[in-house]
Amino acid sequence: MRTYNVLVFPGSTEIGLEIHRALSPCRDVRLYAAGTDPPGHAPFVFETHVAVSSVYESGWIEDVNRVIEAYRIDYVFPAHDDVLVALVENATRIRARIVASPLRTCLITRSKSETYRLLGGVLRVPRMYSKPESVSTYPVFVKPDKGQGARNSGVAREQGELSQALKTDPGALVLEYLPGDEYTVDCFSDRERGLLVCRGRKRVRIRNGISMNSVPVHDPKFAEWARTISESLVLHGAWFFQLKKDATGQYTLLEIAPRIAGTMALHRVSGINFSLLSIYEQERIPVEILCNDTDVEIDRALTNRYRHDCKFTHVYVDLDDTLIRNGKINVRLMCFLYQCINANTRITLITKSDRELETYLESYRLKQVFDEIIRLEPSSNKADYVTDDQSIFIDDSYSERKAVHSARGICTYDCSMIEMLIDERAW
Repeated sequence: MRTYNVLVFPGSTEIGLEIHRALSPCRDVRLYAAGTDPPGHAPFVFETHVAVSSVYESGWIEDVNRVIEAYRIDYVFPAHDDVLVALVENATRIRARIVASPLRTCLITRSKSETYRLLGGVLRVPRMYSKPESVSTYPVFVKPDKGQGARNSGVAREQGELSQALKTDPGALVLEYLPGDEYTVDCFSDRERGLLVCRGRKRVRIRNGISMNSVPVHDPKFAEWARTISESLVLHGAWFFQLKKDATGQYTLLEIAPRIAGTMALHRVSGINFSLLSIYEQERIPVEILCNDTDVEIDRALTNRYRHDCKFTHVYVDLDDTLIRNGKINVRLMCFLYQCINANTRITLITKSDRELETYLESYRLKQVFDEIIRLEPSSNKADYVTDDQSIFIDDSYSERKAVHSARGICTYDCSMIEMLIDERAW
């Protein structure tokens, strides 16, 4: 199978980061990212990130095409709603293929009012109030027609709050308030075989419009809704729609988006890689989907990644309470050590352990990890045996770290500091 060079644009959105998580392990995909300057989080996870103009600025097409030519990009994967529309509108000028549905679908779904007008006759959609004076019952929900991430959206509980919200955004939609639970239904459609995947999830905890906690929900009505939407819109690859229950418990359509959703990861870890399937759909490669029959809960939180100037070609690492803690391997430290193996960085185990080392290391399947093993007497000073000035030293003991730092002037780390050294771009 050939390798596809894929440009994620922009790479720093939650959508872009999910595309990275989905495609970076795939042997037939080579990933690149583009985005505006300052670049956000993408350079911390993508091996290559290139600054380009925003789609709201002139010259952005030329910028994107330069990236496409420089890295021989096959596909541009949109990772923002406005970018999706801009790319598809200018598809004839973009020198790579766009992972997207047809333009009509992208334009209609970008507007919530257009979506409601198209589907209001066949699906339940929120009641829209044409003017503030027509609101008969409060609260109401106010949101932009073309918004994302819950920005400038909120509940107006009385006329004064509604008037203030409309002063901020005169074009905002005034909608029926829906008090019930919210759901996302993740779908995948093949242009010839139709709807192949339809998986629901409940949005249990939401922050800034992003589902931070989500659990699978199996409801036959989701497939009925998906098929009805598919009869009105031409959809290629991954897409999703969101529902919310009204006061009587009826599902009501919130929005449709013909793109990847960040929390599609919930289904990806069970076997449905929506990002990869979308590329295969564009390539017209027949697909089969094997999904593990398990219920998985996802909970999302901020994660830390680092940029640093610590350079080293040799790692000295302690054993007890560092690599092995409470009878278990320190998996974060092992992740780093295997990163070092990939980079041909020398690894020396330096320990004062009184165990029979060969048997002990074999019991943890660690025997082949080290280039060298230095075993010391309890009275010895590890600083005397750390001789490489281009090294780092990892040990749980503060006194050992202090002695090595004083003697060699190198960086020393305990287990809480290891996360700084892990570089996902190296995998």
